[in-house]
Amino acid sequence: MKNILLLGSGGRECALAWKLSHSPLCGKFYIAPGNAGTEAYGINLPISYNDFEGIKAACIQYKIDILIPGPEEPLVAGIYDYCKNDPELKHIVVAGPSKEGAQMEGSKAWSKKFMERHNIPTAAYKEFQLDSFEQGVAYIKRSEPPIVIKADGLAAGKGVVIAQNTVEAVKAFRAMVMNEQFGAASKKVVIEQFLDGIELSVFVLSDGTNYVLLPEAKDYKRIGEGDTGLNTGGMGAISPVPFAGNAFMSNVTERIIKPTVKGLKDEGIVYKGFIFFGLIKVGDEPYVIEYNCRMGDPETEVVIPRLENDLVDLILKMEEGKLNEVAVQHSTKAAGAVMMVSGGYPGDYEKGKVITGFEKVKGSLLFHAGTIANGSHIETNGGRVIAVTSFGTDIKQALAKSYENADVIQYEGRYYRKDIGFEF
Repeated sequence: MKNILLLGSGGRECALAWKLSHSPLCGKFYIAPGNAGTEAYGINLPISYNDFEGIKAACIQYKIDILIPGPEEPLVAGIYDYCKNDPELKHIVVAGPSKEGAQMEGSKAWSKKFMERHNIPTAAYKEFQLDSFEQGVAYIKRSEPPIVIKADGLAAGKGVVIAQNTVEAVKAFRAMVMNEQFGAASKKVVIEQFLDGIELSVFVLSDGTNYVLLPEAKDYKRIGEGDTGLNTGGMGAISPVPFAGNAFMSNVTERIIKPTVKGLKDEGIVYKGFIFFGLIKVGDEPYVIEYNCRMGDPETEVVIPRLENDLVDLILKMEEGKLNEVAVQHSTKAAGAVMMVSGGYPGDYEKGKVITGFEKVKGSLLFHAGTIANGSHIETNGGRVIAVTSFGTDIKQALAKSYENADVIQYEGRYYRKDIGFEF
């Protein structure tokens, strides 16, 4: 039995908490800071996932064996290195990469150079900063629109602009570099070729040499139906992905996954944890749009329910470097998640709206995101509130069940897209 501390407070962490808590290898289980949903699976601790001193104190007090960082911030800030360099924490299994490995997500320029070194297919690009601003403008003017402008660092999912013309692209570039739109995150900017295709998310758990492939997913980022309106953290997800057949996934494995895992190892980068491949299918060919150093949200809410293996056992095998001994089992069922959000999201929204109807939900999993317990009530506490996940024989059936149950959950200003999976 292993005592586990999971860091985070979103829908991703609620899905991970649900899965981890069902493992016979799970001893005492804590979530920091968690939400109203994670309380059903373990004990919430009032500690920020970026408070390394607070995390250390909790690890010692609760005799933690496994630490699982859910979000990217603690990984990019070096929680792995922090633990491994501390005599009191170095025995703990950290399910995440070193600070150097987390640069895959922490720096767009770093990840692009990594892909170049290892011949991993991605969009053509150049990087620019303040002292090369004029060269950047000239590069934009030579580029064929649409043009993709990306802040180099972490920008809470908001640091990417797809400019439809040169004027728009220069404006976005200026805002990031000259006006420091995203602070330090946009001191450096990557300008890249626009790839026209359909996106999907692929996930592996790597032990630094071997890896296991988790179920793939497709998420829906735009607030409006038909993929219109502002970008969000994600309005829903489906798994499996209908267009990711065996031939395509074999191509992904050979051209992207294997060279990535091998490249990290060859460069001596410590990487034991999840790798999220944000891919685009152009024709029949896969290209990497971005790497993330953790699981996605809301993709986790469909990927983890379809994973039939014991997640604690997988993490222990990861630590031992024995993932090559594991046969991963994916459910043959489809999963569909619908994200219920606060009115006004992704713009300004109010918190503290009482949520009702939980007792009417039948046949779906509820993964809480922005929720908080307040006495006998559960209230909204974020933009994305609850992911409703269901299984079905196919995606349509799974989503029909999720919509049926989303309909009975009530709070003031609630909103959800009614067309998740619309292409299929």
